[in-house]
Amino acid sequence: MRHLTRSQAFATLGAVMLAALTGCSTAADADRADAKPSPTLTPAALPAPRSAPAPALTLTSLPKRGEVRIEEGPFTDRVRVTRLALTKKPTVTGHVAITSDVSDVLALELRAAYYDADGRLLGTGSFQYQEEGEDAHGDDHHDGPRAAGNGIDFTVPAKKLTGTPATAVVSIPVLVNE
Repeated sequence: MRHLTRSQAFATLGAVMLAALTGCSTAADADRADAKPSPTLTPAALPAPRSAPAPALTLTSLPKRGEVRIEEGPFTDRVRVTRLALTKKPTVTGHVAITSDVSDVLALELRAAYYDADGRLLGTGSFQYQEEGEDAHGDDHHDGPRAAGNGIDFTVPAKKLTGTPATAVVSIPVLVNE
């Protein structure tokens, strides 16, 4: 018996559903017009969207004081993050640009996990960018960072810290571009 991979199973199911929805038929189907109708197909349950993993409670290798690291993830090979800094406020600031192509960013989320000098998690923060359509390009309609051109400057403020951070780790759980 042949085992299908998950993607092969979804592709097969999608093809069957598409054929059913578009009313495709064959000569064999016409011959069976008198036959009893087949039961209706119900779509298979798709896996729930995954959320970003929670930050590590402790760092295994301690970074230098003030260092900001980028956590490897599904989008880190598509972007270049520069000018990373941990400020005294505390916030993480930097600049992100798409490197995989020249399209504009439609949605972006950055998360920062803040750690003390011993590598213990103190708290987190997030930065979200959402393109608002054509109106977002006009100066009157968009006050936030611009996605077009050379990228986006970002600030990830810390929320509800339990101490003074010495370092941070930034992850990119959401990136949607044209």
